[in-house]
Amino acid sequence: MPKLEPLKSGYYVWHYVPSVAASVVFILLFLAVTAIHFWKIFRTKVRFTLPFAIGGLFELIGYAARAGAYDKTGRLMPYIIQSVFILIAPTLFAAAVYMVLARIIRSVKAEHLSPIPIRFVTKTFVTCDILTFFIQGGGAGLMSQSSLTSTGQYIVLAGLILQIATFVLFLTTATVFKLRMDRHPTITTMNSEVPWVKHLYSMYAISALILLRSIFRVVEYGLGNDGYLLSNEWPTYILDALPMFLAMICFAVWYPSELQPFLDKGDATPIEHVEQKV
Repeated sequence: MPKLEPLKSGYYVWHYVPSVAASVVFILLFLAVTAIHFWKIFRTKVRFTLPFAIGGLFELIGYAARAGAYDKTGRLMPYIIQSVFILIAPTLFAAAVYMVLARIIRSVKAEHLSPIPIRFVTKTFVTCDILTFFIQGGGAGLMSQSSLTSTGQYIVLAGLILQIATFVLFLTTATVFKLRMDRHPTITTMNSEVPWVKHLYSMYAISALILLRSIFRVVEYGLGNDGYLLSNEWPTYILDALPMFLAMICFAVWYPSELQPFLDKGDATPIEHVEQKV
């Protein structure tokens, strides 16, 4: 039975011996769902969903590194790989989700109902997402150094807080759009079978799962290196791995390629305008 070992410097990067069994379970789960995502990209030719599939690869690599660290807790590289890849994978999921909203709006020809000008919807949220990607990645790297652990945790916290703030703004934008659509539906929603509501609710569900995971991470790093969440393994699987797996399942089942046929068709005229003409 492997024992918990420190680095050569005497610093413990792990607070427990990582479970091989739990890692293998999620390696297999993420392998299966990631393969489905890549197959869907190949079949549908919808490229904007690629970040979601790459995020699945990151999760797969991260949990493979955790399994490999079982008898290597005194080595730095497995810890860095699992820490960085698991931490930043959800930012890739978020990037794909952000791009779905703009396509939903365009599919129902409701650009005039978007609270943010449609040309800025994707740019705004993806730019914020890229910032969180680099902030969290940089902070996770610093955490592996004993003298910079606290600094790294603060940087990761900043990235996570930015991610949460971005998601709150994103969900507010989506909700306002939905309320406006309920009051002023476009002809496209009445004369076609655009599955926009289904994909909007799927987007809500995935966003909620990523938010849950981000809040968990904020609490985890906020409690510090000796806090309960960083000192125990089960929260990582229940509050990070499981929500991200469910998010990938949701995205695979309600795949946004269904919106593609409607992006260049339809009438943007709101219903009340037609009634006035009649």
